Amino acid sequence: MTELSLAASDSPHAAEPPTLARHAPLRKFWFDDVPPRESIAAERRHRQERLAVAFRLFARHGFDQGLAGHITARDPEWPDHFWVNPFGKHFSRIRVSDLLLVNAEGEIVVGEGPLNQAAFAIHAAIHEARPDVIAAAHTHSLYGKAWSTLGRTLDPLTQDACAFYQDHALFDDFRGVVLDTEEGARIATALGERKAVILKNHGILTAGPSVEAAAWWYIALDNACHAQLLAQAAGSPQAIAHDVAALTHEQVGRPGGALFAFQSLLEGLVEAEPDVLT
Repeated sequence: MTELSLAASDSPHAAEPPTLARHAPLRKFWFDDVPPRESIAAERRHRQERLAVAFRLFARHGFDQGLAGHITARDPEWPDHFWVNPFGKHFSRIRVSDLLLVNAEGEIVVGEGPLNQAAFAIHAAIHEARPDVIAAAHTHSLYGKAWSTLGRTLDPLTQDACAFYQDHALFDDFRGVVLDTEEGARIATALGERKAVILKNHGILTAGPSVEAAAWWYIALDNACHAQLLAQAAGSPQAIAHDVAALTHEQVGRPGGALFAFQSLLEGLVEAEPDVLT
């Protein structure tokens, strides 16, 4: 295990009461210009809290089958390091103190493993290719998996689905469990500058400029997959026209809106499960 020096106030596992660090007042309706936290330590804690909460929310949504699944958050001080869940720890039990800090070589710098090698192979490549990405999420959610077998992107069938209109891609080169960073790099290439990618015969992945955005977009993308699967099973769904879908994407697909949606879920979870912040 590599040694990493953290000041006492920056310690990711320092004893803190289970109270949630909150945003300063937000200035725009879309919340895209959230002011930074007052220190690196505060930003680190903010990302850790949101990351731990995201796992609990994913468990509530049923995105917790077996050992598959991971969400990562880039560290604010060491941008080539990211925080991730330990392999084999159920999403519903993850706390801030369980999170691992992993470097660009796949070494656990802070925390007790083991590390999911697929998590490293996929997320390290995405974080390297996309400096703007703070967090990325991937699990084997039911509707994401089902949709991925069709080998196509989603249609703009509903207002909610328009959040991903021309903003998600298809990775159609499934080769088994992703254990190779080269395959992670190919996924990152397919993702490009978009917020999500359908991994054919595998599942879905989202990436965003905050933990909140990546996590909410994952929930929303699985929901959009579910809605289109139902619509296609019922008949011949009618897509929203391009110009309207593009406008709606600008209205409902921005990261600030995702942050606000995530916050509405976070508050209830923390009240019910305060140990998540310990």
